Amino acid sequence: MQRSHLLIFTDNMEIHEYFTYWDWLTVGGYLALTTWVGHKMKGQQASIRDFFLGGRSLPWQAVSGSIIATEISGVTFIGVPGMVFAANGNFTYLQWALGSIIARILIGQFFVRYFYEREIYSPYDFMENRIGPGVKRLATIIFSIGSILGQSVRVLVAALALKVVTSFGTDYDFAICIVIIGLFAIGWTLMGGMRTVIWTDVMQFALFIVGGTVALIWIISSLDGGWTEYVNVAASAEVEGGLSTHGKFSLLDFCSDPAAKFTFWVAILAAPFLNLSAFGVDQLNAQRMFCCRSESDAKKAIMWSSVGQLITLLMLMVGAGLYVYYLQNPPSEAAELLFEKDHDFVFPAWIVTTLPVGLRGLILAGVFAAAISSLDSILAALSQTTLSLFHKTGEEESEEHHRNLLRASRMLVVGWGILLTIFAIFLDRMRGDINVVTLAFGMVSYTAGPLLGMFLAAINPWRHASLRGLTTGFILSFVTVLYFKTDLYTVLMNFDLITAESAASFHGVHMTEGGGVEAWLFYAWLWPITTMITFSCGLVFGKPHEKNGK
Repeated sequence: MQRSHLLIFTDNMEIHEYFTYWDWLTVGGYLALTTWVGHKMKGQQASIRDFFLGGRSLPWQAVSGSIIATEISGVTFIGVPGMVFAANGNFTYLQWALGSIIARILIGQFFVRYFYEREIYSPYDFMENRIGPGVKRLATIIFSIGSILGQSVRVLVAALALKVVTSFGTDYDFAICIVIIGLFAIGWTLMGGMRTVIWTDVMQFALFIVGGTVALIWIISSLDGGWTEYVNVAASAEVEGGLSTHGKFSLLDFCSDPAAKFTFWVAILAAPFLNLSAFGVDQLNAQRMFCCRSESDAKKAIMWSSVGQLITLLMLMVGAGLYVYYLQNPPSEAAELLFEKDHDFVFPAWIVTTLPVGLRGLILAGVFAAAISSLDSILAALSQTTLSLFHKTGEEESEEHHRNLLRASRMLVVGWGILLTIFAIFLDRMRGDINVVTLAFGMVSYTAGPLLGMFLAAINPWRHASLRGLTTGFILSFVTVLYFKTDLYTVLMNFDLITAESAASFHGVHMTEGGGVEAWLFYAWLWPITTMITFSCGLVFGKPHEKNGK
């Protein structure tokens, strides 16, 4: 259904025809420039230390910008404006910045010092040193599952934008867009490892700021009444739930309903657990801190990355602006049907049909490059953690051995790139009309808590955690998430394997008026729950530390 709407919109509005050859030249030029910068900054690639850690010589400012770019990516740039544009959209998503900032401070003050105790490549190496090699294997498996689930969403975002400006007319059009992004990501990662990843991320960070700012200014300047109209109309929008009288600008939500999404209680009690895991334990972001020159620089990099929340605010304002813009300039009937079906198309469609030649190409090039950059980041992380399962890192090997490891690393990059691309295509087939922001956070619910629980078990000073306990905790956590989230039920319903009535027979979900299913517990609460399940099981099955602390 989603694709048919898109094709109608494309045919009636001829939206891809707005995107001229000059725009494509801009996209190609920007990608070429980014590739050239990545090549120039790649440095020496003589060992896996250079490939995966950038030789531990990168400035903390670049690392911080890379963290922000990876966090923001196209999910925020495309998904957040669409989320605010929606009928009940507002600024309550910004509350989660509180939990994010709290987590980064804790990581900088407490987690980072463990990463610099000795030469290690990931938090999973640290877990191995503290608990044993079995835990490292378990953590790597959990990280890999989370990466496949969560990072595929980032590819979808850029594919959404790419689909808007292409004229592919077959059932495989979306798959073609995803494959293009996957090929670029593999190429960028192979070129220079983490050095290329980080410096290309810095370019995306800069373009996000420029693109979001230009879009907001353009929207407001095109409104009859300008800034005053923007504020008045957005503030008077009807928002359900009794949050406040500020319409789209409603920020604080103190609702105590466990199914409520972006509330103050979720922000301060649940979101910190996600961010502690995402930035402190998940190798996607943690790997960047290992690239810094010192422990002090790593602390600065993670704590200063909190300023990325300003980009989130900027994109929330863009979403409110799009709401006002389309009230004054109503879209066609076909476009309105598309927007109702999938709000993630709203911002890309506005960019293509409104901005002048060249500028729209530059902004969409940033979206493409951001998705590519996010994907090459996870390819570097996945290949490193996979390689470490078969080889204990160290600098004592011969040059020939280092070359062999580099070849193996690059082969793993290609393998993981193909796998993630295939899964992104599959995920698009089964996601339905779920907003990409919700989808991205929902996917990490399966692994964020268990990873954090394992790390906390590794650093606790009282008991030595056991592999059996942590494995039991992960299995219990995964089953808990399956029970309370609607993903599995939605997939089975999409393939007509079950009905909404049979899905609702499980106590974790209930039927909606539209014939779908909805969880009675918002997935964010699963982050602290699964963290504590994994942590507790690890210690219960463990044993007290010996007196010498070993």
